[in-house]
Amino acid sequence: MSLLKNVGTIGGLTAVSRVFGFVRDILIARVLGATAMGDAWQLAFMLPNIFRRLFAEGAFASAFVPLFNRRMKEDGDISEARRFAESVLSILLPILIVFGALALIVMPWVVEYFAPEGLAENGDSLDIAIFMARVTFPYLLFMSLATLVAAVLNSLSRFAAAAAAPIWLNICLIVALAYGLTLGEGLEARRETAQWMAWALSLSGLVQVLWLYGFMRRAGFRLGLVAPRVTSGVKELGILVVPAIFGAGIYQISRFVDLFFLSTLEVGSYTYLAMADRWNQLPLGIIGIALGTAILPALSRYLGRDEGEEAARLQSNAIELAMLLTLPCAVALFFTGSAFVRAFMAGQAFTVEDALVTGTVVSGLVIGLPAYVLVKVLTPNYFARKDTRTPVYTAAVSLVVTIGLNIVLVPRIGVLGLAVAGSVGAWANVILLTAILARKGHYRLPALTISRVLRMAVASAVMGAALWWLMSAIDPWFTGSAIHKALGIAAILGTSALAYGGAAVVFGVLDKATVQRLMRRQA
Repeated sequence: MSLLKNVGTIGGLTAVSRVFGFVRDILIARVLGATAMGDAWQLAFMLPNIFRRLFAEGAFASAFVPLFNRRMKEDGDISEARRFAESVLSILLPILIVFGALALIVMPWVVEYFAPEGLAENGDSLDIAIFMARVTFPYLLFMSLATLVAAVLNSLSRFAAAAAAPIWLNICLIVALAYGLTLGEGLEARRETAQWMAWALSLSGLVQVLWLYGFMRRAGFRLGLVAPRVTSGVKELGILVVPAIFGAGIYQISRFVDLFFLSTLEVGSYTYLAMADRWNQLPLGIIGIALGTAILPALSRYLGRDEGEEAARLQSNAIELAMLLTLPCAVALFFTGSAFVRAFMAGQAFTVEDALVTGTVVSGLVIGLPAYVLVKVLTPNYFARKDTRTPVYTAAVSLVVTIGLNIVLVPRIGVLGLAVAGSVGAWANVILLTAILARKGHYRLPALTISRVLRMAVASAVMGAALWWLMSAIDPWFTGSAIHKALGIAAILGTSALAYGGAAVVFGVLDKATVQRLMRRQA
């Protein structure tokens, strides 16, 4: 199956999920707003998701997939792979249960420490935030199990079910928000809505586990519960996953650092950052996560057969495709992020002033958007070689850069400083990952790839200049009527397409050979 088709499947379904998530966040902004209760919900939502990304998605999946693939026999025999997955599940489940129980006990102190100043001073709001954090934390257990099942499906080249699973998260939250809209406005309505959302989050985790397990059984693969036992395969996974957890942990430590700095800012800062990140996550999830998920199994197979040239070709294709889509997204959002936030999110509890602040944060985040995507594309080259340590070191350097910039920027420019610091740290990570791959002789950027990426950057700059000129003329439209906002969005999309498309043709960004290479079937 071609890289483009795999990425299209994953990215397309991820795009559907992101659209649902976009609707969810519009409703959150309008129903909860940049208020104490809005920040309480964001904190309760972020805590289980930080640990989910730490234990499950990045670290576990990246270590599990190569080991699982090695146990898949070419003649279709999956018995060894099944035993390996069951032994992993037998250890993973008790760990999750014990950790979850401990987290519920210490949750009051955790929430109180990270709560923004205005929330901590309001006893009722703080109690509700603690309650919501406890209700949402089982989501970690469900999603960790879902990650195991999704890793099995991805290894079987069944990408669609796993890519579609997050849609259920957004559906559950949208239903809770729709109920909240019937409660009217005011503090009590916001409190009840936020609590319903907490229950909906944990329910969505259970739904995703059941959804993925059903597709796994349809694929002819079943997992049973067995007595916990530390097999040789589990030990090997542990050797690989511990450094990966530390690597993911470094990134999640940066998230806790963000929480710490947010707790020093005014109420609303959690919401500003979360709403801005939604615009950053649209292209990041659709492009970066899709590419990273699609190329890891293929890289593992190529390297396992000592087909280094094919692995390098696949890596170059992934980088080119990532930058072809990401660079124009980043430039467009840098100049128009504020307009889009005002058009879609401003209203009811989320004021125009809130939207303007959020728009500036969007601009800070998208400076690092290409870097965030490149990290997703480059790290599979390490994981496929069972090197989970090097990304730990590069992530550590990135964290040091980010924290240093946070200390300097946040007291001066507030929540925007968090966005800019994270972006610069991501670029530091990309530079290190690329340099180390080259130094070890694993992968060097071909001159042709560098040339194409530079041409993409020039084409994106041309589009950016056109959007800068356009926004100087139509910016007032985005505080006007719905018709004015719709016309403004149409003008932005049309100008972006014409400017980038025209520049891409002029500078030779897209040619027949590029398209054919991206669509070439992988072994």
